[in-house]
Amino acid sequence: MKIKFENRAKFILCMFLLIMSILFSNVSLEAVECVFKDPQYSFQCLRTMGYSSTGGADIGECLSTAYRIKDGDNESWYKEWLATAKRLEKMGDRFLSNGHKRSAMEAYFRSSNYYRTAEFFLHTNPNDPRILTTWGKSRECFQKAAELSKTPIKYVRIPFEKTTLPGYLCLVDNSGKKRPLLIIHSGFDGTAEELYFEIAHLAVTRGFNCLLFEGPGQGEVIRKQKIPFRPNWESVVTPVVDFALRLPEVDPEQIGLIGFSMGGYLAPRAVAYEHHIKLCVANGGVYDFYGNAIKKCPPNIEKILSNKEASKDFDREIMENLNKDVDVGWFFGNGMFTFGAKSPSEFLRMLKPYNMKDSADKITSIMLVVDSEGDKDMPGQAKQLFDALKCPKKYMLFTKAQGAEEHCQMGAMMISNERVLNWLEDHLLKKKK
Repeated sequence: MKIKFENRAKFILCMFLLIMSILFSNVSLEAVECVFKDPQYSFQCLRTMGYSSTGGADIGECLSTAYRIKDGDNESWYKEWLATAKRLEKMGDRFLSNGHKRSAMEAYFRSSNYYRTAEFFLHTNPNDPRILTTWGKSRECFQKAAELSKTPIKYVRIPFEKTTLPGYLCLVDNSGKKRPLLIIHSGFDGTAEELYFEIAHLAVTRGFNCLLFEGPGQGEVIRKQKIPFRPNWESVVTPVVDFALRLPEVDPEQIGLIGFSMGGYLAPRAVAYEHHIKLCVANGGVYDFYGNAIKKCPPNIEKILSNKEASKDFDREIMENLNKDVDVGWFFGNGMFTFGAKSPSEFLRMLKPYNMKDSADKITSIMLVVDSEGDKDMPGQAKQLFDALKCPKKYMLFTKAQGAEEHCQMGAMMISNERVLNWLEDHLLKKKK
């Protein structure tokens, strides 16, 4: 059936509503405004600055950088965060040459996070060489810092199909003592290096060993290996678990899995079929990634996606706005990049199998489903996932009153980790004792 529109203006309005409903589902007038008026810039600035409590940023550096950026200008964003990252890397080199290893480590860690931030909005052009070079500098600086860390941070390669997945084994110490292990991965746009600031830094101080890794669609695996996301995430986690079970520092009966953001779908999906994992944390929980993307769209969106000519019109409109609107460029640019899609409509169709409808009731691990009161990326998804679970479970909500209402509690790493890691201690560390 051919989809008809009365005129082009009506079609453009329809596309505008689609874009706004999908992409502005992560913002509102009540969202935290961090320096920028543009909601996506504000959130990403908060994300970067929020790691100041775990060694990934310094507030003054972030503010100084942000004030130099032209709001909504991706080239300006890249240029200024890159300049700050380079300055911190040079500072780290200077500290190291003068024998100040601790200061060098701190500067390298911050530089790594700033390089990550600089690269964030480049994905509207997947062939932009700056994606690989800037991401590569983020990894390089992190590894420079890791070599100087008093608590071991070991770069590892995890056997996976015909290749390997990159990761970091973060240990409490070099004693070789078996301890509970947290296997941790990100989601739609994170890196393994970022996960250190997001949780591993604090988890290690509490007695957990951590294995951070990047799977298909993430970090190196999409940037260098060109392997896109896949919905059957158990095919990714099982090789990681197999690798972990061979490590002398790992207690095989005390393994947990944590997924952040879109990882709130990926991790629960994995534990539905991988049963070596004792417990799983979904922060924030995701029940239906595709359904979340289209739920506020015009009622004919699925007809558009199923119709070749309508899809072409849709793709044309999105691509025309890819470099004009920050949210359009980020969502569809990063989506096509990480899913290996050739068009915006193909990307949306690829999301259809990313749901827990047939898997939630298969989970036997203990589940912690984390939600944020002001989460505009996936509102209501965590509660839907929690309600569908039949296993032992807990729902943990972070609120605006706590200052932790943003997606994955960005800007509130201490508040978030205190509660999440307390729960993990209760279920792994204390029970082991």
